[in-house]
Amino acid sequence: MDKKIVNYIAKNKVFTLATSVDDIPYCANCFYVFDEANQILIFLSDETTRHIVEALANKNVAGTINTKVTTVTKIQGIQFTGAFIVPTEEEQKAFYNLYYTKFPFAKAKLAPIWGIALSSIKMTDNTLGFGKKLLWER
Repeated sequence: MDKKIVNYIAKNKVFTLATSVDDIPYCANCFYVFDEANQILIFLSDETTRHIVEALANKNVAGTINTKVTTVTKIQGIQFTGAFIVPTEEEQKAFYNLYYTKFPFAKAKLAPIWGIALSSIKMTDNTLGFGKKLLWER
């Protein structure tokens, strides 16, 4: 994965998760941490939320990561696809450790932890030239 993509994902903290069941799309915003070694986005969310219910029904998900910009020349953002992960007990321990390291305040409200194994990324980065795209696939 290009280091520019890794750095962008690592420096941000909120992604939009897109799910779809019965051809009806839905989106939700989630705080995340990036497990760079395994290329997984890790996040907390109650299992009764619509996006988790839908991700459990259809593990193929997509999303975006972007930041506020003031000019078109500074636009940066990521579009991704991936597979929703219901972590094993062992994976949960590792996921929580990473998540709570970045967001220790999240311990105040316990919630289930999930992951998205990234399968493809398209990063638009106008700071490298207008319309510059960086692509990655697992």
